[in-house]
This record gives sequence, C-alpha cells and structure tokens, in this order.
Amino acid sequence: MSDVQSVERFGERYRRLKAEVNKVIIGQDAAVDHVLLGIFSRGHCLLVGVPGLAKTLLVNTVARALGLTFNRIQFTPDLMPSDIVGSEILGEDRHFRFIKGPLFANIVLADEINRTPPKTQAALLEAMQERSVTAAGQTHRLPDPFFVLATQNPIEQEGTYPLPEAQLDRFMFDIRVDYPSFSEEVAVVKATTGDAQPAIEPVLTADEILHFQGLVRRIPVADNVLEYAVKLASRTRPGLSGAPSIINEHVAWGAGPRASQYLVVGAKAHALAKGRFSPDIADVQAVALPILRHRIVRNYKAEAEGVTVDRIVGELL
Repeated sequence: MSDVQSVERFGERYRRLKAEVNKVIIGQDAAVDHVLLGIFSRGHCLLVGVPGLAKTLLVNTVARALGLTFNRIQFTPDLMPSDIVGSEILGEDRHFRFIKGPLFANIVLADEINRTPPKTQAALLEAMQERSVTAAGQTHRLPDPFFVLATQNPIEQEGTYPLPEAQLDRFMFDIRVDYPSFSEEVAVVKATTGDAQPAIEPVLTADEILHFQGLVRRIPVADNVLEYAVKLASRTRPGLSGAPSIINEHVAWGAGPRASQYLVVGAKAHALAKGRFSPDIADVQAVALPILRHRIVRNYKAEAEGVTVDRIVGELL
C-alpha cells in the first residue's frame, strides 16, 4: 500500500475509531482526540480530572475499539515496583522463571499515579521510556504497540506523591477532562441508566496501528512549520532572546527540546486525522496546549497573581 493510500485509509479509520469511542464517551471530544493522537504518535498521556468523568471508561473503550489488550493498575501507597513489572519465582523444576506483571499489555491505565511512592513511579516511567523492563538482570520487551495512560485526581492531594517536572516530561500530552455541559450530562445519564449497553466493534489491528505509527513518522514537514514548532517551545524559556514579557515575568522554567519533537509529531498525526498529507502551523497550534502545559513551571509571582499555564500558552499562541 502506497503512502497516499495509507493517508486516505488513516483518515477513514480514525473517523470510524472516534465514532466507536463516542458511542460510550459523551461530551469529551478533545480528550478522545488527544488520546487517539497520542497512540498514533507513540506517546503516553496524563489524564487529569475529578472523579466520575469517565477517565477509566475512556481508556477501556479505546482499547476495545483498537482490539488491544488492556490492564488497569490501581496505584496505592503500598504498591511496589515488582507489583507492576513482575518478578522471578522458583519453579518446581528448581529454575527461576519470570512472571509478567500488569505492565505487559498494549494499553495500561495507571490509575491515580500520584498515590504511589516515587520508586514505583520511576519503574513505570522507565518502562514508558525504554519500552522494556529489567528483572533479575534480564531485559524483557513490552508488547508493541505499548501505550500508558496515567490519571491524576486534582483534589484530595493529602498523602500523595506528585510527579516531578522531569518525570512529567515523559508524557506527550497533559489532558484536562472537564465537567460536561448540561445537555451532555443529560445524554450521559440517559445512556448509562438503562439496561442497553452499546457494542464496541474493533476498528484496527495491532499491525495496522504499528503501520500508521510509522506513517506518522514518514510524512514530510515543511521547514517553516518545523521552525514554528521549535520557536514556540523556545519562547517558553525565560531569559532567552525573544522570550515575551509574560514568560520572563511569570515562568521559572520553560519547555525543553522534547516539547519541540512532540509538537512536530503531534502535528503530523493531527494532519493525518484530517486527511491531509502534511501538517501546517494550525496543526501545531491544535496540539500545543496539552503538550506545553505540563512543561512550563510557573514562578511564585504567577501563582500569587493567579496566572495559569493555560493563559500563558494562550498568549504565546
């Protein structure tokens, strides 16, 4: 199949995939789009929202629509790295063998990742980066495709272990899940309080997903679009030439080069989802907020004045 045919097929499959997910997930179009774009970009997502907004249901539905294996890990203060990675056990034949942990799935939901200690968080983040785990000196490859969606609850922060900014940088998207509108909530209640459950049909196979992930990397990007992405990320860094006043006044640390890479890859996936063969500046802007918001560290003045990261990114755009 030529790349031209692949682009057309990608757009058609993306629309079908989103339609399947929207059978269950109502009123969260932006969150659905960013999760799907993250999968096709080979990135991981952090999903932030209060309880009851269908974060777990979203990733479960996406896994079913993609026909992929899915595991949910409930992160708790007593969770150990071996509980998620796996461990060596001594078998009846007096030989050690590796028992795989729940990380060995195509899609892994790390539920409330900020409720587990840094040691276990680090084990997950290492697996995300390397796409493999190490136990007893042996390296074990994780399934491909492999995608982690971690959730955080923005309330009830007592006794939690917030992810450091350096570890947050491993996530491609920081997706905020908001309350639905009144009409959307009516539709949610109507759909979930009856006895009829929508059937989710798999749209893609694992091999097709890997093919489309490769396609995202192959499509060309014009120099002016690439330069715009790099300039957008670099303008978040205070004290550097060209940084606007809102950055110099309200930001302690800006986004690193990984943000520039994700802006370009995310723009490619966004263009393909729209059926286009190459991204433009509007595609970079469409993915900029969830890519940049967790990579910008506000200073004390910004916190005191209530200047949010979303406002800072909005002014940059």
